[in-house]
Amino acid sequence: MSALFSRWESMLNKAVKPPLTIRLCQPRGFCAGVDRAIQIVVLALKKYGAPVYVRHEIVHNRYVVEGLQNLGAVFIEELSEIPEKHKQSPVVFSAHGVPKSVPADAVARNLFYLDATCPLVSKVHKQAMRHQRLGRHVLLIGHAGHPEVIGTMGQLAEGAVTLIETEADAASFQPADPEALGFVTQTTLSVEDTAGIIRALQERFPALQAPAAESICYATTNRQDAVKETAPGCDLYLVVGAPNSSNSRRLVEVAERAGAAMSLLVQRASEIPWDEIGGISTLGLSAGASAPEIIVDEIIDAFRQRFDVSVDLAVTATETEDFPVMRALRDVELTPADMAFVNGTV
Repeated sequence: MSALFSRWESMLNKAVKPPLTIRLCQPRGFCAGVDRAIQIVVLALKKYGAPVYVRHEIVHNRYVVEGLQNLGAVFIEELSEIPEKHKQSPVVFSAHGVPKSVPADAVARNLFYLDATCPLVSKVHKQAMRHQRLGRHVLLIGHAGHPEVIGTMGQLAEGAVTLIETEADAASFQPADPEALGFVTQTTLSVEDTAGIIRALQERFPALQAPAAESICYATTNRQDAVKETAPGCDLYLVVGAPNSSNSRRLVEVAERAGAAMSLLVQRASEIPWDEIGGISTLGLSAGASAPEIIVDEIIDAFRQRFDVSVDLAVTATETEDFPVMRALRDVELTPADMAFVNGTV
């Protein structure tokens, strides 16, 4: 009898899951610009039929891209990849924005294009052009090679913009005229890092002119603030997002600086390194602006299988922004299933 009881007790102990508190950030995930970009592709497919070509990933998330591919979207890197027989099919420019040369090339090729550039990125383009119009050399604070940076630099003539990535760049930059400088920033940067670079530039160039409005977007700031508030005391902080997503990678850095013992970027629950995370009791969880909510749910479910989970929702801001699509697509209605996809819940 005692042996049977011991075996039953052992089985019971194994079945008891350790407790885990998940601090779930709100806001997280899709921002208004991402929502608008995905809507544009879905609406174009419904109105014009497949294929709809998309230059570059519409947003930096494989789940979203593959979902749109299943609906009939074809992703390309250059307009020259569009076959002659499909020249009348729409081509959508990604939310990150494109250089002026891209729509000019589309016109030259007689292509019908829809520009899904986030309105807040477009605002940065206008700020850069305003600096130039006022006779200033433009300093763009951002990351080399990012599509948004390429697009912003491509709004002006070659040589009119200098990219500043670090405080070291700010220290070494030698302008032709220190009295005629203006700066803008990539929308998805670390707020703290950017502030340090701006301070370094202002110390060297007191006449440096700021943009007419903040360049880092509301969604980037809100998600970073939420992570800062929830990271202290976390044994692990997970950020849902893609490796090529600037705003998602910044959230990982913010979590580490704010006090999380470990912070990781994952695209799906399958990427969680269970053998490495050990015995944790508090998990922070957020998602970059291009990560759909369905993956957040997937990750919470994965932890529920291994832990006795309680979820604490940490609400730090309420987002009400809504960016309408272009007039050409406003006559198309989305079904509830379409909207669920657009909102990232399926």
